[in-house]
Amino acid sequence: MIVSVIGLGYIGLPTAAVLASNEIKVIGVDVNQQTIDTINSGRIHIIEPGLDVLVSEALKKGYLKAVIKPQKADVFMIAVPTPLGNGNKPDLSFVKSAAKAIAPVLEKGNLVILESTSPVGTTEKLTMWMRDERSDISFPEFGNNNFLADIAVAHCPERVLPGKVLRELIENNRIIGGISDNCARQAKDLYKIFVHADCLLTDSRTAELCKLVENSFRDVNIAFANELSLISDKLGVNVWNLIKLANQHPRVNILQPGPGVGGHCIAVDPWFISDSAPNESKLIQTARLVNDNKPNFVIDKINKSVKAIGKNRSDIKIVCLGLSFKPDIDDLRESPALEIALKIRLMGFSELMLVEPNISNIPSELKHESVCLSSFEKAIKASDIVVLLVDHTPFKSIDLNELSGKQIIDTRGTWS
Repeated sequence: MIVSVIGLGYIGLPTAAVLASNEIKVIGVDVNQQTIDTINSGRIHIIEPGLDVLVSEALKKGYLKAVIKPQKADVFMIAVPTPLGNGNKPDLSFVKSAAKAIAPVLEKGNLVILESTSPVGTTEKLTMWMRDERSDISFPEFGNNNFLADIAVAHCPERVLPGKVLRELIENNRIIGGISDNCARQAKDLYKIFVHADCLLTDSRTAELCKLVENSFRDVNIAFANELSLISDKLGVNVWNLIKLANQHPRVNILQPGPGVGGHCIAVDPWFISDSAPNESKLIQTARLVNDNKPNFVIDKINKSVKAIGKNRSDIKIVCLGLSFKPDIDDLRESPALEIALKIRLMGFSELMLVEPNISNIPSELKHESVCLSSFEKAIKASDIVVLLVDHTPFKSIDLNELSGKQIIDTRGTWS
């Protein structure tokens, strides 16, 4: 068997490496030549514990290679981005490009799996885009279980947490939705090679919505916590203590508030539901607005800190601790911390120091003469205002005496 993984990012590369570690020949495909060259040299371009070892071993044993254009294979797994476009509309251009890229090399008996988190109906669109390119072979029809097409098509969304991807790819249950029942069964046969948990079969629409619902559920719960932080701030209550006490109730489990919600899943997926059913998703939309507005609350707290210092901004040094969307990873996608840092850069401070232990270069959108990437110790010592945006492990061990005399904005409750 040869498996082709289209898109070698945060999901595609770990999936390719796990398959290769099970002695499956894997051809990884990516449009970025630098990514291809990095992988083929036995290195990785993302941070994920254990992934570098897995990729290196797979390269040495000949089970993994990376190429710029799709080649013939038995299975094609598409793991490309599905970002938001203007007006929070789903952008499926990467999926469409992948469909058109693999279509010329498709052969009868191939299986195509869409792993990218997608709006309901995307797997059917994928099938249509491939059919448009290849009228000489047949593709399945949604809900038609009596027609055995030349190509099987299914959707199996990832359910992994950055930092734990390799373990969760193997241990987490998978939802597999086929365009037809036969497609789902064929996809299950592939996943059972490396998934040690249950592989639950359904149709592609249900699988698509299931992933969106899972992340929307979390988004709504985070929005409740973030709204509590706004209420508590107005009423002069310590929200961290409030939540700790409320959670003593046997049936209450309030999450922790933060500066917003980031990542390519929770910050994006609810909008996919909203786009498909705008009149029926009012709660989901409201939660998104609450979470998207939280960075503005942090900026308001910074402005109050400036007033408390009593100096011009041009005489004040500020540090942002963390830029990633969650602790101890390098992923900046949809990060509220990055959004806040961008807003701070425009506020006219003497110096904006960034402390992000998981990156080595300042993101291009933040580059400015007043912005620098700094060490934790140096930034704390030099700053007037300290803004904790991500609770990376190194930030938790600071001697709180070092923060004496500084304006502190702790968005994670780490020091509170």
